[in-house]
Amino acid sequence: MHLASLYRFPLKSGSAESLEQERCDELGLSGDRRWMVVDAATGKFLTQRILPRMALLDARWQGDAELLLTAPGVEGLAVSVPEEGGVERGVLIWRESLQVPDAGDAAAEWLTRLLERPCRLVHLPASRAIQIDQDYARPGERTAFSDGFPFLLIGQRSLDDLSARVGRLFDARRFRPNLVIAGAAPYAEDGWRRIRIGDLAFRVVKPCSRCIIPTIDPLNGERNADREPLATLMNYRKGDGGVFFGQNLIAEGTGLLQVGMSVEVLE
Repeated sequence: MHLASLYRFPLKSGSAESLEQERCDELGLSGDRRWMVVDAATGKFLTQRILPRMALLDARWQGDAELLLTAPGVEGLAVSVPEEGGVERGVLIWRESLQVPDAGDAAAEWLTRLLERPCRLVHLPASRAIQIDQDYARPGERTAFSDGFPFLLIGQRSLDDLSARVGRLFDARRFRPNLVIAGAAPYAEDGWRRIRIGDLAFRVVKPCSRCIIPTIDPLNGERNADREPLATLMNYRKGDGGVFFGQNLIAEGTGLLQVGMSVEVLE
């Protein structure tokens, strides 16, 4: 088995960035989901669930201190990482409320025009990182603006099996994974408890319950009218608490990940 693909999402619910290698820090893949779009009035986080056009929103790090926002048909915008101690905004991500730096009016106006909804851009400094649910994590294990966990893994053959069941090919990016593993049997990841990729060990802590986002084509931002592949997943991957595809992971340390690295099941 090996790491077949490595994806980073600098902006929560923005498009995927395909990487050949990247370091992992204390919050997950370095630079992953450190930015988030929120409703200007309420501070509640915004995603493709209600704004499918966010799939076309590219956010790419330019070094460590600047983010470049681009989208089809509009001029891009460079946004500097806001300093702590500047203007802050109260935000809500699921049940978590926190104060984080606001990225300024230029970014807010750019995103508001693109998404046709008043919104703001915020950044998460490492000092404000979110404690992972301690039903699954140890005290001090934290994540950024992810949906609960710092890493999401899917198996390539699991995706191939799903594509065969539906009758058309699906891109892994629909499921927004950080890690795609090749060489394992379909859904083998359901039985893993600890794995090692290269020199870095991970705990496999929880199956990923899927929302409506996999029905959105990451290439055009349009939702499939037939609700695929979610409709097919509901026929054979439904359990208590939702429809499951992929696994959430927590790294046991920091280190480098690189496409092609071997994957070993430890437990």
